[in-house]
Amino acid sequence: MPQRIVLATHNAHKVAEFQAIVARVRPDLVVSGYDGPEPVEDGVTFAVNALIKARAAAHHTGLPALADDSGIRVDVLGGAPGVFSAYWAGHRKDDAANRSLLLDQLSDVRDPHRAAQFVSVIALVLPGGQEHTVEGVWPGRLATAERGTGGFGYDPIFIPDAQPSASERTVGEWEAQEKNAQSHRARAFERLAPLLSAL
Repeated sequence: MPQRIVLATHNAHKVAEFQAIVARVRPDLVVSGYDGPEPVEDGVTFAVNALIKARAAAHHTGLPALADDSGIRVDVLGGAPGVFSAYWAGHRKDDAANRSLLLDQLSDVRDPHRAAQFVSVIALVLPGGQEHTVEGVWPGRLATAERGTGGFGYDPIFIPDAQPSASERTVGEWEAQEKNAQSHRARAFERLAPLLSAL
């Protein structure tokens, strides 16, 4: 019988992405979206915010809960947007506005100074109170313009490292399966997998 785990997000894209990642290790584990109240994410690190969300979801549902807090860090901006990635252009969580503002801020910055990393911290909170966090980092750099319509967030302006130089693509140009195998969330999940296997 499938076992349920709740993902502390109302973002359907993240639920689908997590289900695909989780299925590679635990095909019997069903990732459910969270329908409870959103807690205030007032932490100043990805790890603190991920734990805030996972604790709220575990408390509300009584199920094991996962939460991801993720974003993009840009070297020349001192690691910003960082934990403010989702609200970089204001409090509306507007992905297109966030990308546009970030590209505008870096409009005069040339390679190799456009280095950036996608960062994901995944928190696992069990109903009994046990808590774990893991981090995944996906290095790359920012494109100078949006390319591709896949993914979400900053995907259309992020070019991951270790691609053939003749075909460097933004994550917005990747297939979902390709992204799910290499992303910052996939890298964090590799560290989380032994914990999920023990559930």
